[in-house]
Amino acid sequence: MLQGSLQRSGGLPAIRRLQKMTGSVRGRKSTAGPAERVVVLKGEGDAAQEPDGMKDRVFGGDPFALLRRRWNVLPAGNGRVAAADLMALSDAELLTTWHRLRDDATTGPAFGVRGWYHTLYRDVLAGRTAVDVGAGLGLDGLTFAAHGARMIFVDIVEDNLALLRRLAGLLDVRDASYLYLDDLAALRTLPDRVDVIWCQGSMINVPFGFAAREASALLEHLPVGGRWIELAYPRARWEREGALPFHLWGERTDGPGTPWVEWYDRDRLLRRLEPAAFDVVLDIEFHNCQLVWFDLCRIR
Repeated sequence: MLQGSLQRSGGLPAIRRLQKMTGSVRGRKSTAGPAERVVVLKGEGDAAQEPDGMKDRVFGGDPFALLRRRWNVLPAGNGRVAAADLMALSDAELLTTWHRLRDDATTGPAFGVRGWYHTLYRDVLAGRTAVDVGAGLGLDGLTFAAHGARMIFVDIVEDNLALLRRLAGLLDVRDASYLYLDDLAALRTLPDRVDVIWCQGSMINVPFGFAAREASALLEHLPVGGRWIELAYPRARWEREGALPFHLWGERTDGPGTPWVEWYDRDRLLRRLEPAAFDVVLDIEFHNCQLVWFDLCRIR
């Protein structure tokens, strides 16, 4: 499906050029080339890093209800902003503010954080159907939609989706739809087949087991040849910042009130996506190894 598109856009050579430009990308060496076949390991995923029962104490009941209380305030470049506050702006003010937030997050020094993958994927996603999981302010999804992607915005906060609808109108984005994720059953309403699942840091803030169930529900809609693209925090960062329990590390990485954040590497992500199997198109740490990027192509 998309593999040829990525190769036409530059693929790994493009990443190498970005490395020279930003000095912030560290690729993983491979003898198998850009689309390395990976043997998926078995296992649930590092539960021993948390005290017994901590996941239940933090997430007992409805995990999405807990997350909604945190993620009604959204990452925006170097700061955070509430969708409700943006909705109070006039149309002109909102559009100006959104463009400024996107530019701050993608240009100049921030090109090495977010701008590089906008450049890499903008043409790749044109004409494709992509599910933006945890769409937030739409800095990614609305940008791709404006360049021809068919975006499905999924979020656990209704105010975020209302903001995205309004911004889409102001940006003249017409081929977009919106899904309120009140529980995992809501994912059944996605189209039978999509081309891309896009998770820009949205799958790392719940325990591994819950993230695996959410991924399983999403994968019902991703056929062989489809792409799973995810941003996460690497294990090296977790170790560098003291190897804190995940219920404490969230406040270190994402600020006060963040109930949980986990690290991922290639093997741990592939375990989470089982029994689906993937070729690895990209696996790179970047932004001074604070972030890790995975681009996977489904093979089973």
